[in-house]
Amino acid sequence: MLKEFREFAMKGNVVDLAVGVIIGAAFGAIVTSLVGDIIMPIIGSATGGLDFSNYFLPLSKAVTATNLADAKKQGAVLAYGSFITLCLNFLIIAFVLFIVIRLMNQLKRHEEAAPAAPPKPSAEVQLLTEIRDLLKKA
Repeated sequence: MLKEFREFAMKGNVVDLAVGVIIGAAFGAIVTSLVGDIIMPIIGSATGGLDFSNYFLPLSKAVTATNLADAKKQGAVLAYGSFITLCLNFLIIAFVLFIVIRLMNQLKRHEEAAPAAPPKPSAEVQLLTEIRDLLKKA
């Protein structure tokens, strides 16, 4: 059974999948940083410092805090601002991925559009061509 598992784990598909997951996680961290560290601050600056992450609705009278972290400690809250922020992050990430995939597809089409050089004739065909040419000259 161990031998079968080793054969399964070493198949190309499993290794390719593992590499894809690792690269995907690294790319996800890059896109998350792009959104959180570059795009969202620009949006916040354009909207006058608007930050949705601290918008909440208290669900009990014991909640008197003005920021979300303290309010969660005091009682139940409906943190709709965090939801709005995550939705905006998702839309931005989806748009960035759309642009990246679109560019990759354009590059792929450009490579496919370039005509491939005709394959070089085999040695036998070259020899027969030379014989034919010599016979034409004679």
